[in-house]
Amino acid sequence: MKILKIVLLLSITFILGSCKIYSFSGTTLSPDYKTITINNILMGTAGGPANLSQSLTEKLKEYYQRNTSLKLKSTDADLQIEGTIIGYEQTAATQTSSDKAAQNRLTIRVEFRFKNLKNENESFDREFSFFRDYNADQNLTTAEKKIVPEILDQIVLDIFNNTAANW
Repeated sequence: MKILKIVLLLSITFILGSCKIYSFSGTTLSPDYKTITINNILMGTAGGPANLSQSLTEKLKEYYQRNTSLKLKSTDADLQIEGTIIGYEQTAATQTSSDKAAQNRLTIRVEFRFKNLKNENESFDREFSFFRDYNADQNLTTAEKKIVPEILDQIVLDIFNNTAANW
């Protein structure tokens, strides 16, 4: 029984070791990648909290530092991310029978440019967006305090999955 456990453990170790790249954090980054540059996200649209682009930039930096071994570098990194917030829109999400909005929807759209200097085939320009609905009896300024961080968290997760996790 003990020998079977050892053989099983060695088999699992061999299988995981022979796979392309595996990480228990979910990243598929090659160990060759050591640095990342995350430029300040620009505000390319009207509306939104004054610190929206700064909040998104900081969330991105924190997420990559917490979930990868990449070191932040101001320029010339192996991986580079830059982006522009291109949309901050409030629309009616659901309506009541009297044609009044029951819920409003806040959508944030961000255009990201990802450059992989070690493998240009993985570089891309892509738009990411996410939304949250909130009750129409709440004004946007009040709702923003809760839903903007949630929207930004989802956008950060999406960009991370498309760059470091290759999903």
